[in-house]
Amino acid sequence: MRFGFNHGRGERGQDCGGRHGGPRGGGWGRGGFGGWGMHEGREGGRGGGRGRRMFDGGELRLVLLKLIEEQPRHGYDLIREIEERSGGAYAPSPGVIYPTLTMLDDMGLVEAKAEGARKAFAITEAGTAELVAKAAEVEALFQRLAELGEHHARTSGGPIRRAMGNLRAVLQERLGGSEVDPDTLHAVADILDEAARKIERL
Repeated sequence: MRFGFNHGRGERGQDCGGRHGGPRGGGWGRGGFGGWGMHEGREGGRGGGRGRRMFDGGELRLVLLKLIEEQPRHGYDLIREIEERSGGAYAPSPGVIYPTLTMLDDMGLVEAKAEGARKAFAITEAGTAELVAKAAEVEALFQRLAELGEHHARTSGGPIRRAMGNLRAVLQERLGGSEVDPDTLHAVADILDEAARKIERL
């Protein structure tokens, strides 16, 4: 497949994204990674398929318990941490996280500690014992998250967005001054044109 390039006018609106500003497009339906759907998280809210949940209730309890063992966390901290560990591919919704935290509290596996207007959850001795008893299952759940993140990185165009972000930053830094001599402008244009031609030939 060949793509045409307009060398007279740059394309605007490329989203280079960040940790939370990256692509959050369609979710994972049954045809996605491992058949796991994202519909209970924010991914599913943006066109995701109605596939299986990433974690069932018991699995999510173990994931949250392990993250809380690492350090006391608020509900939204847990959402962000899961999103980070999945490479931005999956983030459970507050409507899933908070009832699960309440259940963990009721089970005596965590305890809530008020910090201003928010609650931070810390693990209890019973919670630590639960993680020890189910260590193999916990390891497998976090491996699933890591694999989802690796798959997302390979298929979401992340390296391209990173490279485009670097290019934009360099161009702004090098050419954003009050005056740039014509020779420099032509040299940069030649480099960009050559890159476009190489990509076109792939």
